[in-house]
Amino acid sequence: MDSTNSLPVAVIGAGPVGLAAAAHLLERGLEPLVFEAGPTAGAAIEQWRHIRLFSPWRYNLDAAALRLLEASGWESPRPTALPYGGELIDNYLEPVAALPEIASRLQTGARVVAVTRQGLDKTHARNRDTTPFTVRVDHADGETRDHAVAAVIDASGTWSRRNPLGTSGLSAIGEDAAAGRISAPLPDVTGRDRAAFTGRRVLVVGAGHSAANTLISLADLAKEEPDTTILWALRGHSASKVYGGGDADGLPARGQLGGRVRRLVEAGTIELHTGFGIASLKTLDSGVTVEAVDGRTLDADIVVPCTGFRPDLDILRELRLNLDPAVEAPVELGPLIDPEFHSCGTVPPHGAKVLAHPEKDFYMVGMKSYGRAPTFLLATGYEQVRSVVAALAGDREAADTVHLELPETGVCSTDAGASCDVPATGTMLGAASVESGCCGTPEPVLVGFPTGLTHGRSGIN
Repeated sequence: MDSTNSLPVAVIGAGPVGLAAAAHLLERGLEPLVFEAGPTAGAAIEQWRHIRLFSPWRYNLDAAALRLLEASGWESPRPTALPYGGELIDNYLEPVAALPEIASRLQTGARVVAVTRQGLDKTHARNRDTTPFTVRVDHADGETRDHAVAAVIDASGTWSRRNPLGTSGLSAIGEDAAAGRISAPLPDVTGRDRAAFTGRRVLVVGAGHSAANTLISLADLAKEEPDTTILWALRGHSASKVYGGGDADGLPARGQLGGRVRRLVEAGTIELHTGFGIASLKTLDSGVTVEAVDGRTLDADIVVPCTGFRPDLDILRELRLNLDPAVEAPVELGPLIDPEFHSCGTVPPHGAKVLAHPEKDFYMVGMKSYGRAPTFLLATGYEQVRSVVAALAGDREAADTVHLELPETGVCSTDAGASCDVPATGTMLGAASVESGCCGTPEPVLVGFPTGLTHGRSGIN
């Protein structure tokens, strides 16, 4: 960054990890410029504000952001309490975003559509490392503007890119045409979205915490609205990963979640269909018929896709990236997070060195850095940005010295199966991008994302 240090550092996304990046940049004397596509900070989490995280407050707060907040007289939540997504926004993200130091550098309604080097496409190498980045942004006023920046930290998460319902990584035949019968990944079944599910035949697809949260909410709804029917389809041949470790789970809230789903299935409240890889959806006037690869069919009024998320790499097409071919994470990180071999509790601390790309001074952090892997923790994201910002500031020793305080042993053990911090999709949930930023109640997608968001393997199955 030496030749461009008069320019700001672009941060894409104003979720927990993006705001943490801004706080660390300020501490290092660097100028952040934060672009948030939504109308407010934490806009993705707003969509799953009804979801409770698995991880307590102490693991959902970034140290640099806390230092800014405490200087303003902010009162910290009880460290051992398990927050809902809405509480994460109201009691943490909104106060951080409102700090004068952050608010003056935050642009909302600002969707990044491309990142490149000023005047250079990815085929040109001459002077590339010393050429400023260009970040192209669609702004809320309807204008598209290019912003020159010294470095880019992409903390945009994965919430905006749901995995398809079909097998082989592709949409099922007829899935796009059936969009009107497919809900959001983490609907508020007993609250905001209640009318869409009352008295309906609902099919939940997925094997993570997001699915578990939705199934439990549907069961609560069915108690009051007995005409509501709950179907659950899994590609795998067992629901054991969803049921988890029960009372032996290192995160009690997560163990209770799996145990309750098991009891609902055993009681017949939830009709479970295993080995149901979806081949096609056929939209009818009265609903949708979902056909499995083996020819079985299920009829539903509405389908809930708890299938996880994947990163949006289109905006980075003109950058020189080195990605793991399986999970689409930075190539050195990929083998450390592959969900076939690792859970959030077995991923070693890592920072700028592991997250680096051939494109100097560009980093993906947070849930997006994990690509298609669902085992992300918010605490991991906070340590990532601390290290990345140290590297940008030229403090290589601090950048390379990485550490991570995790919840008690067993919190995210390999038998958990789902993402650790993405709302049941993700954030230890501590969901962002869910399954967007989880060891929380749902899967997002953090020792910090939607507990159901995303963020066990909930949606990426």
